[in-house]
Amino acid sequence: MTTSTPPALTQDELKTLVGQAALQYVVPGEIVGVGTGSTVNKFIDALATIKDQIKGAVSSSVASTERLQALGIQVFDSNEVDKLSVYIDGADEIDGAGNMVKGGGAALTREKIVAAQSAKFVCIADESKLVQTLGKFPLPVEVIPMATQRVIAQFAAQGGKGAIRLKDGKPLVTDNGQYIVDVTGLQITDPLAFEAEVSQWPGVVTVGVFAYQRAQVCLLGTATGVKTLSFE
Repeated sequence: MTTSTPPALTQDELKTLVGQAALQYVVPGEIVGVGTGSTVNKFIDALATIKDQIKGAVSSSVASTERLQALGIQVFDSNEVDKLSVYIDGADEIDGAGNMVKGGGAALTREKIVAAQSAKFVCIADESKLVQTLGKFPLPVEVIPMATQRVIAQFAAQGGKGAIRLKDGKPLVTDNGQYIVDVTGLQITDPLAFEAEVSQWPGVVTVGVFAYQRAQVCLLGTATGVKTLSFE
């Protein structure tokens, strides 16, 4: 008698699983912080199933705002909300301490703003995003356009190779009207110090290292289901 092994879950199915699992962190009657990206889209879809139990959301991007509103979830401006109990967002990389690289979707500045006003950051990701050391994924840095070449030169001095992110052959413009520089070749062994340093460079709006706003919890989609990592 042979037993068949169930087929491995696709990356899309893993994203759906962690998106649904994140509902347990949503506080009934409150406003929830919502991030940006393909994994978060699964969470937004799941959130719509309990929309009558929440007051609404604060969103980190135009794309997420449009998705939330299309599903009948009220979106509040971050300035209208004093503090959020939870912020739920994905990551391009996350290490064993909850530090993350974010910004693959170009929304890193607004993501960091909403994370900063939230008591808890719950990261939702598939297991391919868990790394020993941050830096393999190109590091997004939101930069004022006139500073791009000087910021690229500063990263070059640290062994990193920066390039302006393009869309349709032209520099991608963020929701905030700025450019993104993606940096490869970095090994970010001290995320907190790295974030503090790069944030001081003139022209840098936001660096995509989330160490000051690191995750307290990560819901990781794995072949055997959702694994909860706690960094508190």
